[in-house]
Amino acid sequence: MLLESFEPIHGVLLCEGEDLDPSLYDDESNNLSPEEIEDVRRQHASDTAIDKEKDTIELRLAKLCLERNIPYLGICRGSQVLNVACGGTLYRDIEKELTRNLPRDKRVVHIDYDNYDNHRHVVKIIEKTPLHNWFKDSLDDDDDHKMEIYVNSYHHQGVKKLAQRFVPMAFSHDGLIEGFYDPDAYNPEEGKFIMGLQFHPERMRQQDTDEFDYPGCTFAYQEFVKAVVAYNKKFINNNSTSVQKSIKLNQEMEKKRKIIVKSFSLARNIYEGSSQMHPSKESDLDAGAEFLESSTALSIQQEARLIQMGATVRNASSYLEKLKMNEEREGLARKLMGKMSVEQLSDLKSFYNMMGQICCEVLERKLQDVVASS
Repeated sequence: MLLESFEPIHGVLLCEGEDLDPSLYDDESNNLSPEEIEDVRRQHASDTAIDKEKDTIELRLAKLCLERNIPYLGICRGSQVLNVACGGTLYRDIEKELTRNLPRDKRVVHIDYDNYDNHRHVVKIIEKTPLHNWFKDSLDDDDDHKMEIYVNSYHHQGVKKLAQRFVPMAFSHDGLIEGFYDPDAYNPEEGKFIMGLQFHPERMRQQDTDEFDYPGCTFAYQEFVKAVVAYNKKFINNNSTSVQKSIKLNQEMEKKRKIIVKSFSLARNIYEGSSQMHPSKESDLDAGAEFLESSTALSIQQEARLIQMGATVRNASSYLEKLKMNEEREGLARKLMGKMSVEQLSDLKSFYNMMGQICCEVLERKLQDVVASS
């Protein structure tokens, strides 16, 4: 009912988020043991927290676009949702299902938490696809090795079996599909656009600048908007003589709809740097809007640290978990040391002072070696 209340929908841009529920796509070829699945959960804790309600909503959105040929651009998780909505499958974990079975020269790192936003890997662009057209100024059609670009990467899952209606646009060196589209539903001038990209072109920017890595990074979004505008015009023309039947919602559902609208509005104001960043509290302001509002109160130091970490909402939860774990460890250490004698504490302090001094000496030596070699 909420989805219908937002009609008419002229385009859907879906990106970012946690893993899709494996029960929505899992096939018999998955051979991960329970121990391996648990290891994946520990390694990617912020991604493996399944949100079944979100999955249901986003799959319904994708299917609506497919049914009506509404322009759809899926980025990262959005591309995975699109593939699953059409009957495709995903790797539950690329490293365990794909990477470990490949020779070393074919292995690709698809997520690097220590170098989150600046991590890149190579993808090969397929000729005569939209991606090839967008990035042609950065490619060389006469040289197979120069049909490649470096893309960012934030995922441990990816397309395993591509749905039948789609055609690949890019592959990484390990064979993973990094972009795909429906050629029968692609003509931006006519309002047609169905596509999935595993990477984020809008975040492919040079470090400490606003310069894009490639001129083609903006074209996916420009062509998507072109398709949305064309679809909107076509929709208006087809419905100019008919009267849109408004959806009547009960009081509770209307309240929920207003919360969603308010959350989006608040997010837009924050993004655009509006002066109205601190609206008065209202009883119907949901947790999402409250989170967005509280995020504006970050200090410059905190914001710089989050940017340095390449933090997104899903990484923030993982970061907080680590802080909580450190606090628990500190509490246990204090409790344990409270039971130790003066002599034991003195010995412990001397030991760690010695270890700290050794670390400083070794680190200084290594830095000198680096400087000398450069």
